[in-house]
Amino acid sequence: MTFGFAPSSAASLSSSAATATRLLEPAEWAAAGIPLLRNPREVVSGLHARHRPEPATAIVAVLDPDERLCASASFNSRRAAADGWMFRNALLAQLRRVIPHDLRRRTPVRTAVLLYCREGDARWTEEDGAWMWGLRDACTLHGLRCGAYITLTRDGWQVLGEGRGGRRPNTASPPEPFATSESPLPQPRTGGVASDVLRRAAAR
Repeated sequence: MTFGFAPSSAASLSSSAATATRLLEPAEWAAAGIPLLRNPREVVSGLHARHRPEPATAIVAVLDPDERLCASASFNSRRAAADGWMFRNALLAQLRRVIPHDLRRRTPVRTAVLLYCREGDARWTEEDGAWMWGLRDACTLHGLRCGAYITLTRDGWQVLGEGRGGRRPNTASPPEPFATSESPLPQPRTGGVASDVLRRAAAR
């Protein structure tokens, strides 16, 4: 005879409760002291033009103290369930890929914001709450200030917890020109023998 252990109802309840705590309600987010964007529409328009997101696309961006874009990354996130821990890991992986951490600083200087393009209307969902939790935790682990969480839907964009938003851009609108607050794109790196040959040929 073989003996085994079936998962208890208490264990399953504690697991679901742990998952439920990995999200933030709008009131919790508003009370967290998230710094306000001076010009949210400019930030949203710049990220929309640069990444051209479709539904289920997340864009994490790092801004300097003057709200200029330092780095950004977009990725698709189609998950069966909203889990802040999984979202945190995905955001942290993207941040580590595009910009060095600021963990050596006593206080964070740069700010990370998250733009999430999704289906539905602008009302808060549990998925939004999981993204908020993930963004806050990823910022802590990367030495950044946690900035705004912005949704982009068919109705337009909205900075959750602030009540600021607009109709354009939205999921159906064409990209607008890059915002003026963005830093210019870095020039392609050159080097090596092939680059020297090309430079000499161009000089002739």
